Amino acid sequence: MLRTTIAVLALALGSFAVTAAVEPPPEGVAYTIDSVHSTALFRVQHLGAGRFWGRFNDVSGSVLFDRGVEIQMNVSIRTDSIDSGHTDLDKHLMSPDFFNAKEPSCATMTFKSSGCSMGDKGIYMVSGDLTIHGVTKQITVPVEFTGAADMGRGARAGFETTFSIKRSEYGMNFGVEKGMLGDEVRITVALEGVEATTDSAGEKK
Repeated sequence: MLRTTIAVLALALGSFAVTAAVEPPPEGVAYTIDSVHSTALFRVQHLGAGRFWGRFNDVSGSVLFDRGVEIQMNVSIRTDSIDSGHTDLDKHLMSPDFFNAKEPSCATMTFKSSGCSMGDKGIYMVSGDLTIHGVTKQITVPVEFTGAADMGRGARAGFETTFSIKRSEYGMNFGVEKGMLGDEVRITVALEGVEATTDSAGEKK
């Protein structure tokens, strides 16, 4: 009898733990982007052959999420956080040939949303202003809600988008004319946000 009771209790506790982990967030939750667990990747064609990948390590901002309704985003990426895996290449990418990271107007890339609609299969179509290299253009990107949970480190939610731009439209033309580097750049941004009422350690503010 005692073993049966313990087994039932363990099963109940296990079920509760699973339920708590996957419970969807309430409506209109504000999240602060966790820069440690968020990243921005880019991919471009190199010398007409391979596809070169790089990343940015400093991603910050906020997300307001109303599940099934809309996502509002304000994302900032420091261009001097570029990481190609090679120090000399990073220096070139931060130079005026590319991101011109020391120029104040080019020090950050930003995306500030201005609208949202629901697309197919639960994808959120988020519109807003994308600023790169000091140039701002309005774009619409597909954003996937990747999950929400509270595992003792604060209530968190994840979002991911992949889209393409032409870098020449943002005044970044190095290598385009001769075909050394592709004009089209594929961008993936993966965000993890912690509910704004808690800090990154999961403690209530």
